[in-house]
Amino acid sequence: MMSEQTQNQEKTTNIKITEPAQAYLAELLAKQETDGIGVRIFVENAGTPRAECCMAYSQPNEHNPDDLKLEYETFTAYIDSPSIPYLEDAVIDYNKDRFGGQLTFRAPNSKVPKVGENASIEERINYVLITEINPNLASHGGNVQLVDLVEEDGVGITAVLKFGGGCQGCSAVDMTLRQGVEVTLKQQIPELTQVIDETDHSYTANAFYK
Repeated sequence: MMSEQTQNQEKTTNIKITEPAQAYLAELLAKQETDGIGVRIFVENAGTPRAECCMAYSQPNEHNPDDLKLEYETFTAYIDSPSIPYLEDAVIDYNKDRFGGQLTFRAPNSKVPKVGENASIEERINYVLITEINPNLASHGGNVQLVDLVEEDGVGITAVLKFGGGCQGCSAVDMTLRQGVEVTLKQQIPELTQVIDETDHSYTANAFYK
C-alpha cells in the first residue's frame, strides 16, 4: 500500500509500481544494508526518441528535495521532478520466470515531447516531428528524427535530421525535406535557420544542444 500524494501537493503522479515489483525492489534495497536508502526513478532524454527510463539507488545523503516522494510499505521511491510528465501512465512490474525474474518498466509517454512555456528548441522540434510530420511520413512507411542541433556564427541554428523506414534511400527524400519537413519546422520554430539530412556532412560538429 502507498500514498501517491507528495507533501508538495503541486506534484502528483499516477506511476504504478506493482506489488511484485515492490517486493523485488525492497529485497534489492535490503541487500544494500543502508538505512534510509531508496530508489530514484527518472527519464533520460525525456520527450525524444532516445528516451530511456531509469532507476538508481538514492542514498540517504543524496535525496533530491525537489523529487516527488512516494512512500511504500517497505521503501521510498523518489521521482525526478522534470520526469513526472513523461512518467504518466508508467508501470513498473516484476515477472518471475525460470531464470529468476525480470523487472519491466513501461512508460508510454516517455518519448512524447511536452511543450510548455519553457520548452527547449529540441523539445519543440521533436513535438512537431512526432505530432505533425511523422504521421504524414508513416503513410509511406517512413519516419524522421532529430539527430543533432548545431549553432554556427553567421549561420544560426541547424537541425540535423535522420530519415528512416521507407524514406531511407528514397530519391524523394530531398524533396520531402525541403518542401515538407523544413518548411513545417521553420514555420513552427522561427529560431531555426536551416534543416539538413545527416548524410550531409558539410555541417560542423559544434553541438548546440545534446
